[in-house]
Amino acid sequence: MVEIKSYCEVGVSMQHVWVEGGLTLCFYFTLVPSVLLTLSFLFGTFLCICYRRYGTDMEPKFIPRSRLYRLQVGLSVLLVLQALGWMVFRITRSGELPGYVVLSGCLSMLGWIWAMALLHLERRRVLVRDRTRGHSTVLLLYWAIAFAAENLAFASWMSPQWWWTLEKSDQQMEFTFWLVRYFASGLLFLLGLKAPGLPRRPYMLLINEDERDVEHGVPLLGNSDENQSTWKDFGKKVRLLVPYMWPKVNQLTDGSSWKTLATTVCVYGLLKFLQGGGAGASGFVSNMRSFLWIRVQQYTNRMVQVRLFAHLHSLSLRWHLGRRTGDILRSIDRGTSSINNLLSYIVFSIFPTIADIVIAIAYFISNFNAWFGLIVFVCMALYLTLTIVITEWRTKYRRDMNTQDNNAKSKAVDSLLNFETVKYYNAEVYEVRRFEDAIMKYQVSEWKTNASLAFLNQTQNLIIGLGLLTGSLLCAYFVTEGKFQVGDYVLFVTYIIQLYTPLNWFGTYYRMIQNSFIDMESMFKLFTEEEEVKDDVNAGNLNYTQGKVEFENVFFSYTQGKEILKDVSFTVLPGQIVALVGQSGSGKSTIIRLIFRFYDVQGGCIKIDDQDISKVKQSSLRAHIGVVPQDTVLFNDNIRDNIRYGRVTATDQEVEEAATAADIHDKIITFPDGYDTQVGERGLKVSGGEKQRVAIARTILKAPQIILLDEATSALDTQTERNIQASLAKVCTNRTTIVVAHRLSTVIGADVILVLRDGQIVERGRHEELLAKGGLYSDMWLKQQQAQDSDSASDTETKDRKSEKLQPQTSTAGNKGH
Repeated sequence: MVEIKSYCEVGVSMQHVWVEGGLTLCFYFTLVPSVLLTLSFLFGTFLCICYRRYGTDMEPKFIPRSRLYRLQVGLSVLLVLQALGWMVFRITRSGELPGYVVLSGCLSMLGWIWAMALLHLERRRVLVRDRTRGHSTVLLLYWAIAFAAENLAFASWMSPQWWWTLEKSDQQMEFTFWLVRYFASGLLFLLGLKAPGLPRRPYMLLINEDERDVEHGVPLLGNSDENQSTWKDFGKKVRLLVPYMWPKVNQLTDGSSWKTLATTVCVYGLLKFLQGGGAGASGFVSNMRSFLWIRVQQYTNRMVQVRLFAHLHSLSLRWHLGRRTGDILRSIDRGTSSINNLLSYIVFSIFPTIADIVIAIAYFISNFNAWFGLIVFVCMALYLTLTIVITEWRTKYRRDMNTQDNNAKSKAVDSLLNFETVKYYNAEVYEVRRFEDAIMKYQVSEWKTNASLAFLNQTQNLIIGLGLLTGSLLCAYFVTEGKFQVGDYVLFVTYIIQLYTPLNWFGTYYRMIQNSFIDMESMFKLFTEEEEVKDDVNAGNLNYTQGKVEFENVFFSYTQGKEILKDVSFTVLPGQIVALVGQSGSGKSTIIRLIFRFYDVQGGCIKIDDQDISKVKQSSLRAHIGVVPQDTVLFNDNIRDNIRYGRVTATDQEVEEAATAADIHDKIITFPDGYDTQVGERGLKVSGGEKQRVAIARTILKAPQIILLDEATSALDTQTERNIQASLAKVCTNRTTIVVAHRLSTVIGADVILVLRDGQIVERGRHEELLAKGGLYSDMWLKQQQAQDSDSASDTETKDRKSEKLQPQTSTAGNKGH
């Protein structure tokens, strides 16, 4: 059974247009058939209506029998079967069929079937007023774009996702399908220029000749050889190949009626209205395009930023500890804006420009001379080739400029975030100098980027100028020889300038697309960052019953070869308070992070109520756990919302009750703005103790079943610490609590004290039991007591010295008084 799990392959999305040096297959096989079907359906339907309403059936004697026409039909059928075979191949390869394969296959088959219908229609019917021969512009354009689209695959020559390496059998089959499409579409385009299934001369001319043959018995233009080349007397035929809808420039002076001239001028005015008037003015089509594109751009921008933001929050604590905030923000800003530019350039600039080039080449060959088509083709080929080559060469300068830009912004952000540290060490001049050096490096890269851009523009201008000069000289020569009229020269110059205008922008658009890809690279790297801690595929919600926490032979290390925890095992019974003590680096805070599942263990397991926490959803696990961290960081918001962060649905009264329990309510109401007081970025406007109490209030408001206190009172004075301890004692009642403490006096009442050293539990028991053992805990206790006694003695001595300094001053004052 075939299963469609997603539109693109696993790990690929339509957001990632350019990956690993090439277009994604999902994007390519979505865009190409969509454009082709739209072209064939919209313009083909219009053409069918014209043929049905204004056309007539061709007499069978004028329809040539041609093997090349049969080849045209056969190639079209082959392309239909190719699309069907490609879908069957993708099904048999894996049994899973991405959605874009179904879309591409179906649209391709519909497009080529519709093209065959148009081919058959043009062979059977003809427009009465048509004075030209050959296929319609719609069919020629369809075949040309189909062939150009297959050439677009060469842009992904270096991508391992495509078939160019031919290392696997799947790639070999994909390459075979591409070869069929490439040669079939290319041959169809070449045959389309020859139009073997249509009369070799304009049909109305054949009708007139036939009537005169009947009347006079002699042909109008003499006998014609059925086997002669269609290129014979080409110069005499080109004047008959002007499309019936294209108005002649000479019509103003050839004696046409006022009604005809007025119609022509009105059509011209309408087209200019659609295109746009003066320099810089946008036409109706451009304005409507911009209006309709607003929603598309907003949706893309919103979805990319939201998904990236969600992805960043899903990354591990290890990644966030090593990130550079300024670098990330700059990458996000450039990446999101680049996506909008990329889509806009591709849809509204690149493909219309390519279509203009293909149409121009076909038009100049069929209506002027093969030399003009060759001039345009060579000029376009040189222009596009040099544009791509030079742009690829300057890519390294753009990447280096982005890197230096990120470095400058990162230094600025780091310096401003560490404002206090800069002031402490009087390092303002040093920071300014560092920032200036970063800007200087950025400007060196910027100069290289802009200088290479100027070189690219000059090269493009040279090619365009040479092409225009060559074509103009050739056209002027034909005018002097009497082969062309003045109107033909005006038409050529007007058309070629009209063509060079978008082509001149093509280099800019390609450069912008290249820059957009470069600007998106950093953002794509953020998307490719793997989540270190992931929910299991079959993970369920934590079934909380009592709150028993168990560590079973847990091993953990942040880096390879340096174990932080070594075979740690302990159990926290429901409602117990367990304290973790030990020297810095012994693994106390790591245990807290593992329970909250910031990291996954390398050995053993952690259980809550006999459930392995690595097998349950992270959101479900963390909903039952409250943490008061050692270093509290507040949002740049008011105090009320910072406390409410513990439970965003809490009322103002509940927030104030939590603040009261955390012994901060009385302090808050003394502020001028009360609970609306802004705490500043990272809470810099409030003291360390106040930040700690806000964190405690958050946890109290969350009301979790399991509480983790990581040095929760480390930043508080003695009196406030006692008040907080009393509040925490109430909060922790009947809740499983794990406390990390440096001051042993705060964990005297713990049910169990675990003493850690070098990632192992060396002692465990109650306070009195551990003192009686005379081990590591006893030594730590004695050292802290001695330090407290020393501090008390130092305080007493300081007070005595102040008294001694004041006493002589008092005596002297007394003697002077006497």
